[in-house]
Amino acid sequence: MVNEAKLSSQSTSGSTYRAAEQSSPAVGVQDFSSAISMVLPLTCAVCFRLTRHTHTMDLSGFEADNSVSCRLASAVPDVCRTEDCCLGIDEAGRGPVLGPMVYGICFCPISKKDDLKDLKVADSKTLTEAEREALFLKLDEAKDFVGWALQILSPNTISTSMLRRVKYNLNALSHDAAIGLVQYALDCGVQLKEVFVDTVGPAEKYQEKLSQQFPGVEVTVRPKADSLFPIVSAASICAKVARDHAVKFWKFAENLGDVDSDYGSGYPNDPKTKSWLLKYLDPVFGYPQFVRFSWSTAQTLLESKAVTVHWDDDEEDGEKAASRQKCASVLSYFGRTKPSGSGREPHRFFSERKLQTLDTL
Repeated sequence: MVNEAKLSSQSTSGSTYRAAEQSSPAVGVQDFSSAISMVLPLTCAVCFRLTRHTHTMDLSGFEADNSVSCRLASAVPDVCRTEDCCLGIDEAGRGPVLGPMVYGICFCPISKKDDLKDLKVADSKTLTEAEREALFLKLDEAKDFVGWALQILSPNTISTSMLRRVKYNLNALSHDAAIGLVQYALDCGVQLKEVFVDTVGPAEKYQEKLSQQFPGVEVTVRPKADSLFPIVSAASICAKVARDHAVKFWKFAENLGDVDSDYGSGYPNDPKTKSWLLKYLDPVFGYPQFVRFSWSTAQTLLESKAVTVHWDDDEEDGEKAASRQKCASVLSYFGRTKPSGSGREPHRFFSERKLQTLDTL
């Protein structure tokens, strides 16, 4: 199973929580660890810093390589290790073609459910960004009985998982992320007795799957659980705040210059999002890693706007086959002479690998 993350908390002008790096678990047959080891092989160190009056998210560990997935977590309240607890699960960013998807859990003692209600948490989708930030601050201030953990699934992780040879769709990826977070809470010593989940796919099947995975824990899976159970609302707020910060402060590994941050909601049907996708589509290398290239919106644009390349095979002449498709053969590039005086910088794919065009050996 996933190694237990060692948590450390330190006091500065506010609070800092850090999830230590985890090693990849061993692969097992039909076991959660086998799935998660292929999808979430890396968990980088991430900090979440809160100050007295303002709070900012320090995602420096994720930003150092936002092509991988990261776990972020609070300290576990002592009371959660001694009293029976409830836990809620929700996600943020499932549908957008841009940015990460974030899965979140929030937990507290069952005896403190009314105290959680007093914080007036609500479904994050019904709140403004400022309201979500304020409610998260309240949750952090209640750290003597409330804990949380998040899994940030990078766009690259999502797309490469969905396009694997062995089909691994978004529902399966979501299930495994949720299961991993529940297991993480158990590994940290949280005395879980109740789990409430906003459903992904058929609720009954998902509830049965979780119940089998965690015997002895009462699992409730419902549509719109984030509006029915305060503990799920709290998880929803944590996940949404994390995604908002990840998207707002995204660091592009690609050399795109001053990137236009007006990409709308990030959902495929948003005209601003479509316009942004067209603007930053490289005709050869496709999209920056901010884009989930497995989404049909991105794939359709690639097919219609990107350069068509014919991949040669041994069964026919590559040049003739490419000519019939009105595109260049890959082999034709090896015979080209080095361009002179073009003034155009090579793509970072070549410069990072110290590659250059040669016309003589």
